[in-house]
Amino acid sequence: MIPDLLEIPALRAAYAAATITPQALIEALYARIETYPDRAVFISLVPKEDALAAASTLGDTSLPLYGIPYVVKDNIDVAGMPTTAACPDFAYTAERDATVVAKLREAGAILIGKTNLDQFATGLNGTRSPYGAPRSVFNADYISGGSSSGSAVAVAAGLCAFSLGTDTAGSGRVPAACNNIVGLKPSIGRISAAGVVPACKSLDCVAVFANSAADAMAVLRAAESYDKADAYSRKPREVTLPVAPRLGVLAEKDRDFAGDTQAAALYAAAAAKAAEMGWQVTEIDYAPLRDIAALLYGGAYVAERLAAVKDFFATHSDAFDPAVRQIIGGAQKFSAADAFADIYRVQALRHTALAELTKCDALLLPTAPTIFTVAEILEQPIKHNSTLGLYTNFVNLLDLAAVALPAGFRENGLPFGVTFIGPAFSDASLAGYTSSLHAALGAGAGVSRKQPQTSYTAPGPEEVTVAVAGAHLSGMVLNHELVNLGARLVSATTTAPDYKLYALATTPPKPGLAHTPGFSGSGIAVEVWALTPENFGRFVAALPAPMGIGRVTLADGSVHPGFLCEAYALEGATDITGFGGWRAYRASVS
Repeated sequence: MIPDLLEIPALRAAYAAATITPQALIEALYARIETYPDRAVFISLVPKEDALAAASTLGDTSLPLYGIPYVVKDNIDVAGMPTTAACPDFAYTAERDATVVAKLREAGAILIGKTNLDQFATGLNGTRSPYGAPRSVFNADYISGGSSSGSAVAVAAGLCAFSLGTDTAGSGRVPAACNNIVGLKPSIGRISAAGVVPACKSLDCVAVFANSAADAMAVLRAAESYDKADAYSRKPREVTLPVAPRLGVLAEKDRDFAGDTQAAALYAAAAAKAAEMGWQVTEIDYAPLRDIAALLYGGAYVAERLAAVKDFFATHSDAFDPAVRQIIGGAQKFSAADAFADIYRVQALRHTALAELTKCDALLLPTAPTIFTVAEILEQPIKHNSTLGLYTNFVNLLDLAAVALPAGFRENGLPFGVTFIGPAFSDASLAGYTSSLHAALGAGAGVSRKQPQTSYTAPGPEEVTVAVAGAHLSGMVLNHELVNLGARLVSATTTAPDYKLYALATTPPKPGLAHTPGFSGSGIAVEVWALTPENFGRFVAALPAPMGIGRVTLADGSVHPGFLCEAYALEGATDITGFGGWRAYRASVS
């Protein structure tokens, strides 16, 4: 049976419990795709027999994305498949996978298709494709958002568990808002763009769409890497923001929702909810950010889009969507001097903008001011597309990270979204904020509106995490040792499938967690706690034999310091793996 919401931990648990297999899930998803009424979502599908073959030869069940089905935007190369960038005359068959696709294959994910997009990733609305215009999963009269249109719809409609898009000006965020899902725009260079048809090469990011922040982070962890094949690749690192942030929100004078009063009310409600959660909400002056955003399409920066397809445009301009041709062709009027003038302009605005951003740890902005019908976009394609990018276009120009999330519904049933924006490499902290606010606002995910069951919390500044599986769990006999050291509960989750749990002959009773390669279970219930490095050292120094600290892999693929047991203590110990965790075992004993 397929879970109601295609979340990665739920699918992994279903595989471990043998209630479904990767092959059965693939069969079911292809059947869904076949009957899904919006035929513009996909440009090409992996042949079903190839996807089934990939599922049947996965092998290692401990892979972080074992058996998880996904799709990619069709400006991302997949070996042996055409890459069209939504332009049939441009299409070519890729000789090798894009780096990110290769990384996801290694992690166990199963590719099932390539999705539609605004041609050459030029647009935020999803209507600029000869393959059709994907629609919002909530109302076929309305846009899906773009340029990663099909990728967002595929997740929101339950046709895959996650998807890849790209994001230069907001293409990994606006479609998330139009379809009630999470859109992660990582820091520039965190995921390699090698094998991606460029839009603006210096700004492009591979984006992740998912039903939860936890799933998006699981994909990011599997996909991120330094890649010398990408000139803009950067080694992943972590910039940690406060657990209770200062959030910058729009002042009343800057709240432009293009007349959409319900969107305005939903944004105000999201900011108010953040304040209720104990986060400090501070108004910022959006003017310098708005001016930077306007330069991405309104000035010489658009010449970088021409640079990406210059030779093809010179010989095939008639193959371009009219709106895309107008935008890219318009770049020909700019000189190199114009480009440098705009670079200088952005640099000057950067000082003003970053000074404004010192008032807060992260921004909480509307993802898009409103949502348009397809007819409205076709009537005014340039003007309305510009409106959609009002709160997104500046992000990559300032080298920021962002995560978009569902934030409620208008009276007509159409979704609204907000976005957390923070410094480069603060992706994990932003995902933590996203998970908390997503749960608090209760908008659910995708067309089902079901609330994700998996949460994500990033460690705070200068914190170290530790995974505990036994007597240190919340409410258990030794939990006070963590609490007395000021530890903070981050999340309750499970290990990867290849762990067993044993009842040890100790006083007080404790379990031993053992990594068991080749074993495939349902995972062991654990909690992740965070504490300062100094207190982590005190905690570890006080551990009695046979307990020790090693590296524990969780269901989402992340690795944390955690309790492991010396091998001698496991001899003759009772295998209690079948209980799923120490708490359940102790309840059975009682």
